[in-house]
Amino acid sequence: MQLHNTSQYAIRMVSYIAKKEEPELCSAKELSEILNIPYKFLTKIMASLVRAKLVISIKGREGGYRLARKSSEIRVVDILDIFNERVNDDKCVLGIGVCDGNNKCALHDQWVVPKNLIQKMFEETTLDNLDGDNYKI
Repeated sequence: MQLHNTSQYAIRMVSYIAKKEEPELCSAKELSEILNIPYKFLTKIMASLVRAKLVISIKGREGGYRLARKSSEIRVVDILDIFNERVNDDKCVLGIGVCDGNNKCALHDQWVVPKNLIQKMFEETTLDNLDGDNYKI
């Protein structure tokens, strides 16, 4: 299982912003260069995060982005929901299409428990939990 690029980038961008000291803003250029995300794609993702009220955009030369709420109040699932990224759907882990109780793939029964654990992790993990110096974003 792997998240789509949009969700991966969004989590990385919001995590980076969360590490900044208030009221320091992050520019799109800074985010693009440091996180190695294409600028146009980044601004498109940021527009979605702003519309969802997870991020605030300040216009102008000294502008940039900052979180709209405390990092302890933003869960990974809040970000994933913006981009319709769900683990608990009926999409087959083997890529065979719909996979449910009536139409099972070979891994369906074994995949149910890990899938639910991954969803729970996304629901319980906040940006505060992603704070650390020993990993990359």
